[in-house]
Amino acid sequence: MKHTTLATIAMLSAFACASAQTVTLSCDEFRQIALEQSEDIKMHTNSLKQAELDKGIAFTSYLPKIDATGMGVYMTPNLEMSGMEIAMQGMYLAGITLTQPIYAGGKIIAGNRMAKIGQEIANEQLRKTRSDVMAEADNSYWTYIAVRQKVKMLGSIKLLIDTLYAQTKVAVDAGMATESDLLTIRSKRSEIDYQMQKARNGADLCRLSLCYTAGLDPETEIIPTDTLITVSPRPMDDGDASLRPEIAMMQKQIEINRQQIKSARGDMLPMIGLTAGYTYFGNVKMEGTTMLPDGSPYNYSQEMKQGLGVAMLAVQIPICHWGEGRKKVKKAKLDLLNSELALQKNTDLIYIEIRQATQNLDDGCKMVDAAATAMGEADENLRVTRNRYQSSMATVSEMLDAQSQWQQSYSNLIEAQTQYKIYETAYLKATGRLE
Repeated sequence: MKHTTLATIAMLSAFACASAQTVTLSCDEFRQIALEQSEDIKMHTNSLKQAELDKGIAFTSYLPKIDATGMGVYMTPNLEMSGMEIAMQGMYLAGITLTQPIYAGGKIIAGNRMAKIGQEIANEQLRKTRSDVMAEADNSYWTYIAVRQKVKMLGSIKLLIDTLYAQTKVAVDAGMATESDLLTIRSKRSEIDYQMQKARNGADLCRLSLCYTAGLDPETEIIPTDTLITVSPRPMDDGDASLRPEIAMMQKQIEINRQQIKSARGDMLPMIGLTAGYTYFGNVKMEGTTMLPDGSPYNYSQEMKQGLGVAMLAVQIPICHWGEGRKKVKKAKLDLLNSELALQKNTDLIYIEIRQATQNLDDGCKMVDAAATAMGEADENLRVTRNRYQSSMATVSEMLDAQSQWQQSYSNLIEAQTQYKIYETAYLKATGRLE
C-alpha cells in the first residue's frame, strides 16, 4: 500500500505541474494523499519528534554533568602581603568539574516518566489528527461522488425530456396533442436545466476542494473510481471507547498528574549530590625581600604553578519553606482530581457519540434499502407510464410526473448510498478504528 501511495503521490505531483489534467482516484488513494498533504499532521509529527527529544533530555538527568572552565587574569597593581608582592599580570586558570546527582527526592525519576508519557500523548494526538484528516477526506470524496451522480442523473432526465418533447411536437403537428402540452414540457425542461447548472456548480466546488486537499492544480479534473457503492451492514457492538485516542490521552494525562504529585513531594525531601573537580593555575609571580643570616638583604622571585583536586558530597535538607511544598502537593492532587473528572465526563460524551454513530449507520443501511426499493418502483412506474403515453393512454402531465418521481427516487438513492459511506467512516472514527 505504501509503495502504491508513493507512486500515486508522484503521479499527482507531475499532474500538478500542468493544468487541465485528469486524475482518477479511489477513496483509499485520496485518503493517503490527504494524509501526506495535511499541515496538521506535519505539525503533530514535529510535536512527536519534540516529545522524543524531551524524553532524551530528561534521561540526561541521570547522567553526570561535566563542565570545563578557563580564565585569564590581568590585575594591577600588585598585591602586597607580609612584605611580598603577588603579581597576576597574565595569570591563567583551567579546570574541569563533574557533578553527579545521587538522590533528588524522586524528581528525576518522575521527570523521566512524565517525558515518556508525554511522548505517548504526542503519538495519540498524531493518531487522532490522522483520524480527523481521513474522516474529512472521506466526507469530501463521497460528497463529490453524490453531486457528480446527480449531474449524470439530471443528464438522463434531460434526454428523456428532449425525447418527450420531440414526440409531442410530432403529435401536435399531427393534431393529436396541443400546444399546452409542449409548453408544459418546455417548462419542465427549463427546470431541469436550472437544476443541472446548480448541480454542476456544486460538483465544481467539490472538485476544487479535492484539488486543494490533494495539492493539485485547480483546473485538474478528478474522476472518482469508487462509484459502485455496496452496503454491507457491519456487526454492531456495544461501543467500546477504549480505542479512542482522546481516551488514551486523558488516561495518560492522569498518569502525568500522578508523577507531578511525586515531583512536588520531592521538593520536601533531601537532595544529595557529588561534585568532583580539578583546577590548574599558573603564571602567578611572588616577589619579595628577605634578610640573609649575615644581615644583608636578598631579593627573590618565584612563579607559582599548581593543580588542585577537590571532591565534595553535598546534602541539602529543606527545613522551613513556610508550607510551600505541602501547598504544591495539594495543588498537584487537585490537578489529578480534575483530570480524572475530565476523563469521566468525556468518556460519557464519547459513549453518546458512539451510540449516535452506531444508530446513524444502522439508519443509513435501512435508508439505502428503502431508497433502492423506491427506485425499483419508480423504474417500473416510468416504464408503464411511457408505454401508456406512447399508446395515447396517458397524458403529458402523467408522463412528467412519472419522470419526476423517478428523478426524486434516483436522487434519494444517491444521497442514501453516499451518506451511508460517510456514516460508515464516522462510525469507525467514533469507535477509534479509523486507521
